[in-house]
Amino acid sequence: MSTTTEHTAQSSIPGTTFTGPLTFTEDELAGIRAESVRAYELDRAHVFHSWSAQKQISPMVVSRAQGSYVYDGEGRAFLDFSSQLVNTNIGHQHPVVVEAIKKQADLLTTINPAHANAARSEAARLITERTPEGLDHVFFTNGGADANEHAIRMARLHTGKHKVLSRYRSYHGATALAINVTGDPRRVPNDHGDAGTVHFFGPFLYRSEFDATTEAEETARALRHLERTIQLEGRDTIAAVVLESIPGTAGIMVPSKEYMQGVRELCTRYGIMYIADEVMAGFGRTGKWFAFEHFGVVPDLVTFAKGVNSGYVPLGGVVMSNAILETFADRSYPGGLTYSGHPLACAAAVATLGVMESEDMIENAATLGETVVAPRLAAIAERSPIVGEVRGVGMFWAIELVKDKTTREPLAPYGGSSPEMDAIVGKLKAAGILPFVNFNRLHIVPPLNISAEDLNVGLDVYEKVLVEG
Repeated sequence: MSTTTEHTAQSSIPGTTFTGPLTFTEDELAGIRAESVRAYELDRAHVFHSWSAQKQISPMVVSRAQGSYVYDGEGRAFLDFSSQLVNTNIGHQHPVVVEAIKKQADLLTTINPAHANAARSEAARLITERTPEGLDHVFFTNGGADANEHAIRMARLHTGKHKVLSRYRSYHGATALAINVTGDPRRVPNDHGDAGTVHFFGPFLYRSEFDATTEAEETARALRHLERTIQLEGRDTIAAVVLESIPGTAGIMVPSKEYMQGVRELCTRYGIMYIADEVMAGFGRTGKWFAFEHFGVVPDLVTFAKGVNSGYVPLGGVVMSNAILETFADRSYPGGLTYSGHPLACAAAVATLGVMESEDMIENAATLGETVVAPRLAAIAERSPIVGEVRGVGMFWAIELVKDKTTREPLAPYGGSSPEMDAIVGKLKAAGILPFVNFNRLHIVPPLNISAEDLNVGLDVYEKVLVEG
């Protein structure tokens, strides 16, 4: 007897049909189930999960993935509207990238980062081809958190100053300094007030901290607040301002061009390094290579990870200005990682950047964001009694859920969940969607190369759940 699950995920981009073990015979399903039962038992016996109370979780087993779909331990298909942790920008198991990893494994699996190797050198070239002129060198890390750690270390050593400013409603990683730079509730249990970090309010008109009623007011007041923070903290103590170009996990609040240009001007005027955290928003997620391109600004340092190779092998990094590079021309940089520029990860990056270019994935994300996601979410917001606001760009959108549209009371408290949110998430999963959820928000963040057909199928589910209940 043949199939209980049959799906071939097709991209809207010519030449990118994904095929794989997505049609299962009964025997194959039996094997998947047995494998998944054992995986779950071993997980619960031995694996410690991040951000979780260990006895209160029941993790979903993912047995297979292809294109925009993942499959659970029963072989059931789910449209991946989370891109996992907003990192599988090219979808799952892209054959070109998988093959590149295999070829690199045959050639050179790992090497001391003190040596040069072809995969790392080519990855650095391709990355810096996409950054502004004057940001020409890459320090490779294992992921986004350590990229932010090293960018801050470079800024401190370059300026001789220690404090770091970052916004509330932000996320920069979970290592010791990165979690202190983070501006969401996960910071609090880790924050002892001794990391040299200072937080400020960024612009977010829907939940304005400045009693603003227009975007122009929000921008002007947020910039004034930041400048006063700099002045009161002492300009000669501040090494860097760290900003997600568009905050990701914290809510996809797209700032105005004037705000971002104002931050750049303040940093220049006060001798502060501007670090653009592009870990989540970079490499096509917003419809451009880097999110800061939307605002016409050039940072001093750029941190990246996730989308650079879709997380197929862990990789992150820091792109630095030539001025910062010069600081370490004749002075040793006091930092390094055993796996910096790992050959398998860099080979995956080279292949990923290649297919993103050749298959027009960034253009696809920009077009579908403008022509499909924006109008459909606007229509959902108009009809739904619990959608307070939708916002975003490219394949990077947030749906703000509220108990009351007038009071804007969140459907779940900041830093937590609620029975109402849990019910919505349950309905989405039951309908075959793997969602990205944070507090009172649903994020629409599928792969950049999702087809218009699959995108609309997923949005149909969101419409049904949020409008009809």
